[in-house]
Amino acid sequence: MAELVLDLAETVAGVGVKTSYGDPVDIDGTTLVPVALGYYGFGAGSGSDGAGDQAGGGGGGGLSIPLGAYVGRSGDVRFEPNLIGLLLVATPLVWVTGKALRMVIRALKR
Repeated sequence: MAELVLDLAETVAGVGVKTSYGDPVDIDGTTLVPVALGYYGFGAGSGSDGAGDQAGGGGGGGLSIPLGAYVGRSGDVRFEPNLIGLLLVATPLVWVTGKALRMVIRALKR
C-alpha cells in the first residue's frame, strides 16, 4: 500500500502551474497562454476479513475547465474569458452563497 502512495505522489509531483497555465502558443505575432481550473482527487484502501483474505484498491480522477486565455499583441496583454467555463465555475459559488444568505436571513427573522 505504501508503494502505491509513493507511486501516486511521484506521478502528480509535476502537477502545478502547468495544470492552470498551458504552454504559450504564437499565432501570427499573437501570443496565447491558455488558463484552466484543474483539480484532482485520489483514494486508496485495503483490508482483510475474518478468514484472513486481503483485498485492496484505489482510484483517482481529475477535471480541467478552460477559463480563457491571456492574449498578448504588441506588448498589450489582456485576459479573454471563456464564458461557458466561467459559468461552470461560478454556478456552484452562486448556489452556495444563496443557500448561506437564506440561512442567515432565516436566523435573523427568529
